[in-house]
Amino acid sequence: MAKPILMPKAGITVESCILTSWNVKVGDTVKIGDVVCSYETDKSAFDLTAEVEGEVLALFCEEGDEVPVLTNIAAVGAKGEDFSALAPNGAPAAAPAVEVKAEAPAPAPAAAPAPAPVSTNAKPVTMPKAGITVESCILTKWNVKVGDTVKVGDVMFSYETDKSSFDYQAEIEGEVLAIFCEEGDEVPVLSNVCAVGEHGEDASCLAPGGAPAAAPAVEVKAEAPVQAAAAPVQTATASADGKIFVSPRAKNLAEKLGVDLKTATATGPNGRIIERDVREASVNAKVVEVAPAAAPAPAAAPAAAPAVEEKASTDLKAYKDEKMSNIRKVIAKNMVLSLSTMAQLTHTISFDCTNVMAFRKFLKDNAETLKLPPITINNIIVYAVSRVLKKHRDLNAHLINGDTMRYFEHVNMGIATDTPRGLLVPTLFGADTMTLSEIAVKSKKLSQDAIDGKLAPELLTGGSFTISNVGTMGIESFTPVVNPPQTGILGVNTLETRVKIGKEGEIVPYTAMALSLSYDHRALDGAPASRFLKDLKDYLENFSVNLMADSI
Repeated sequence: MAKPILMPKAGITVESCILTSWNVKVGDTVKIGDVVCSYETDKSAFDLTAEVEGEVLALFCEEGDEVPVLTNIAAVGAKGEDFSALAPNGAPAAAPAVEVKAEAPAPAPAAAPAPAPVSTNAKPVTMPKAGITVESCILTKWNVKVGDTVKVGDVMFSYETDKSSFDYQAEIEGEVLAIFCEEGDEVPVLSNVCAVGEHGEDASCLAPGGAPAAAPAVEVKAEAPVQAAAAPVQTATASADGKIFVSPRAKNLAEKLGVDLKTATATGPNGRIIERDVREASVNAKVVEVAPAAAPAPAAAPAAAPAVEEKASTDLKAYKDEKMSNIRKVIAKNMVLSLSTMAQLTHTISFDCTNVMAFRKFLKDNAETLKLPPITINNIIVYAVSRVLKKHRDLNAHLINGDTMRYFEHVNMGIATDTPRGLLVPTLFGADTMTLSEIAVKSKKLSQDAIDGKLAPELLTGGSFTISNVGTMGIESFTPVVNPPQTGILGVNTLETRVKIGKEGEIVPYTAMALSLSYDHRALDGAPASRFLKDLKDYLENFSVNLMADSI
């Protein structure tokens, strides 16, 4: 009986994962423990190992798909077994996709008469459907040009969806006969992006919409590159009915610069207007406006110099749009959810760091004798918070569904960590049971594993309280956002030199640090939140004494 392979639930709050790559294909045999695919959450990346063995009968999603957790992504069983009942929604999406791809040349008859038989040997390359919900992709880079020969496995172009970026590898071999879109174009999935075949074959009928104008444009580019910028491009700009061929980016730029597309000279593939054509038309328009001020006609020759000046001034308003990464979108979603569903408030208090600094200096000066790991101020704060939180259970808790408080017996400290992929919060479980040395060693490893993307899923969930330290970057005060369903988060600020009045009335300088507590006002009120900060302040100002008392 065919068995499903499910997308794992990599964390309590994880609702979907991105399937980044398949390590198997239909027909492969897998054994228990084989890596079937790789996937990622908003927090880390993982490999999925097989828990059943047999032949891979079907793959129900593609690389780049965002798949709900516990959804069937593949079927494994004996060769020839029926797997249709395991497909999401009862029907595999893979089969129709292949058929659509094969029948894509069907529009050819609508193009006209005889070219259809001539182009039967030319084959289209289509924009892949990189996900069930993906309707279009951005073609970011061409790795081939018309006239190149490609072999199976060659990377022809790169493209991206709203989820990830990919390289397209050739599935057929031959000469690149035509390219139907340019870098930066947003291309509908399963649309032809180029044609491959034998040298000299006519691929015009494979152009999107069957427009025969594509073929001459390719020929001009391939056979007479010297003339391509001169004569034919102007006629290639518009079709017989006057329709102008322009890339989406060029169209948007023309609207912003107020350029009439009829004045632009097309230099893109297949007679299409691209961004540089719009910029050039914009510059030329401004040169024309200035022209009447110039006296004789010969003065038109030096127009190239002013054109450069005008182009530079236009570039002052240039900008670049980039899709947000998946993790950035998930972080954004979580932050909005946190602020829109919680009654958040922030209190800030400062404490005298004199005792903490003196204790840390003692540890540094006696590092060899004591044989302790390096202890940071953040380690000391994690230790202090883990002890003080035991007396403030409303902050060492989760608020579930807005009406249930879950109180934790131990302090599972979330440590906010800046990583190349974005903000991650690994959990130091049982921080209240650890010594200061253990906290130093284990929190350092957690943060490093988070940066390297090696954290296990279970270490990214289950935190009962979070500490976010941006003091190392000189931040004097900030409002941390609570990580739901937790009820509180402590922001650690920078060290500052302040002064106070001594016992004899003298001015005494000292080192201070501000701590910012954001909390969910639904779970606790301002008074208990303030008491927590006051207790934490007292604990830190007498840290060495409290540490000794804890160890006795």
